[in-house]
Amino acid sequence: MVKTVGLASERLMAMNDTVWARHANPWSGWSRVSVLPLLVLAAWSRIWIEWWTLIPVGAVLLWAWLNPRVFPPPASIDNWMSKGVLGERLWISRSEGAVSAHHAPILRALSVAVALGSVMLIAGVIMLDLTLTMTGLSIAMLSKLWMLDRMVWIYTEAEEAKVSPAT
Repeated sequence: MVKTVGLASERLMAMNDTVWARHANPWSGWSRVSVLPLLVLAAWSRIWIEWWTLIPVGAVLLWAWLNPRVFPPPASIDNWMSKGVLGERLWISRSEGAVSAHHAPILRALSVAVALGSVMLIAGVIMLDLTLTMTGLSIAMLSKLWMLDRMVWIYTEAEEAKVSPAT
């Protein structure tokens, strides 16, 4: 399930070797963390600007797509975010045995947590319930960051085993 969602996301974002290399720039990874809170703010703005909220929502979605493309490849990948991005790529494109299976259960659990947080977040935004929105946002983002930390682990293990991220 986690791999299927990752592959679908990779296709939707039109990620290729060049885009992945650029996305490994820590500026890309860290600035991308802003996407979900900005999307929530853009959607929440409907109470002030009504249908014009589609403009900030569209701008955030455009930023999500452009983000991994606007930064140059990193000079070094010796940082947490770059390793997380490269680990994500390994996880998404993994072949049998390329990535240790012991990561799958925690990644499934974290995916469920992200999904549950996202459902709470969406419900909170729809109902304009700040507590529900912020709780859902917190659960989704903390789970995603924990998942990213697991991707660093995957990358580190792959480097130790000399597994290539190419499919």
